Amino acid sequence: MSAVRIVGTGGYQPGEPITNDRIERLVGPLPDDVLNGLSIERRFWIIDPETGEHRENNSDMACEAARRALDSAGMEPGDIDLFILATGTPDYTLPPVVNLVQERLGVARCATMELRSGGAGVVQGLDIARMYLASGRYRTAMVIGSEAISPVLAPVFLGRDPETIRMRDRMPVYMFGDGAGAIVLRADEVESGEQAYGVGELTGGLLAGATRAIGGDRAPGIWAVGGGTHAPIHRQLAAKRLVDLKVDVVGAGDFTPVMVTEAISDTLACAGVTSDSIDLCLVPEGNVGWMLDALRAAGLDTPEWRSLAGKIIDSLSTMGAVGCAAVPLFLDDAWRSGRIKPGLRVMLIGVESTKWIYAGTVVDWTAEVPVR
Repeated sequence: MSAVRIVGTGGYQPGEPITNDRIERLVGPLPDDVLNGLSIERRFWIIDPETGEHRENNSDMACEAARRALDSAGMEPGDIDLFILATGTPDYTLPPVVNLVQERLGVARCATMELRSGGAGVVQGLDIARMYLASGRYRTAMVIGSEAISPVLAPVFLGRDPETIRMRDRMPVYMFGDGAGAIVLRADEVESGEQAYGVGELTGGLLAGATRAIGGDRAPGIWAVGGGTHAPIHRQLAAKRLVDLKVDVVGAGDFTPVMVTEAISDTLACAGVTSDSIDLCLVPEGNVGWMLDALRAAGLDTPEWRSLAGKIIDSLSTMGAVGCAAVPLFLDDAWRSGRIKPGLRVMLIGVESTKWIYAGTVVDWTAEVPVR
């Protein structure tokens, strides 16, 4: 019998933290109630806020997170059989970022895969890796989430008077940051009947996950328009911005609670566990006050949500909204700070409001807290 376990994680964010005061100098202020609702105090960017010049890129961050994850797992790059990477902001359309990481880590031959499911991508990747490893096809895997959003934000404020920037254009600048996180998985043989830290499963490790896209009849909540094949390139080049990041804040506020509620219910059902058995739940927006208020207002404050009271963890306020990187980056932060320890059952929820995708998984944690 094989157990697929998380044996290491790594996280990386570039440069020095950028506070809300500095964002205000770039784009102007937000109303206090809106700023409090975002619940983000700082973020990190690969660009220089004053010039827009790149100091790093997506693959730089992904490689650094991968190296830190390997170090925590006590492994070398060549030990990894399968690399899965999720991003919505690649260095290039092709080749995939995952293969740039493979090359820079010095791995000549391995299986690779790249996902474009936004914030849900890494959790989807964990379930894909779990199935490959449990089948015996591979023994080790690394799942990476990396996001470089700041280059798209720069045209909003570079060379402009902050007073002329519209409120709807200011909000994404306050929200989004850059970063990468990586998770190392290993399939371990266990004896029949072996109990892992007494958490209720015979083998511990990752349990079956859930994923679903529930926005087939809804407009996107976030839309990055430009640089693709939706229109002739010469017309795109003539546009005000080559890439325009559109965020439907109202739509996200209305539907994200619905998506998260369904994600939790579906994940528990697929994993075959109950909500009261969960010790910690990582939801990248779980501690945001507006969402908890919206849950109650919409009648979605379910028994499952109530049983998770006091168990929700995230790092949104100090790391920013980082898309594909959120789940692995926040997970790494929680593990290294000692909040996640062996013997705890942790539920990971990833959500993506571009087309309303969710993914969830449950892991019976076995990795010891790394020595600082």
